[in-house]
Amino acid sequence: MTDTDKPGFTRRWARRRDRLRERPVVDLTYRISVGVVGLVVLGLGILAIPYPGPGWAIVFLGLAILATEFDWAKRLLGYARRRYDAVMDWFKQQGLWVQALGALFTCAVVVGTLWLFGALAFVGRWFGLEYGWLDSPIGIGS
Repeated sequence: MTDTDKPGFTRRWARRRDRLRERPVVDLTYRISVGVVGLVVLGLGILAIPYPGPGWAIVFLGLAILATEFDWAKRLLGYARRRYDAVMDWFKQQGLWVQALGALFTCAVVVGTLWLFGALAFVGRWFGLEYGWLDSPIGIGS
């Protein structure tokens, strides 16, 4: 889609959305569906934040989905983007030791949650490593 097609697409979508708003039951169903999908994506993003990969991108995607229908989500998305950019700018300006501590903390969170969810014991069994300390302390994945 080229830049010249985007305004036409936006207008067509706005007309369709306006037609939905004229039908209260359909409008409510649509808003609930957007809310459920947005919250599920947002929740998955929050769970993915400490792991390597697109955790924050998934959070922003969930907020963007919600922002299509809810003003509070639009405001929260703008605030979250500004805060994320500020924190990342600050982190990039720090010395190597602060960045290394950040990476070490991230690794500790990943290993800790994998241990809590029993993933370490599960993978350890593949390699014949059956140590008791690998088992989840909360009994998940045993």
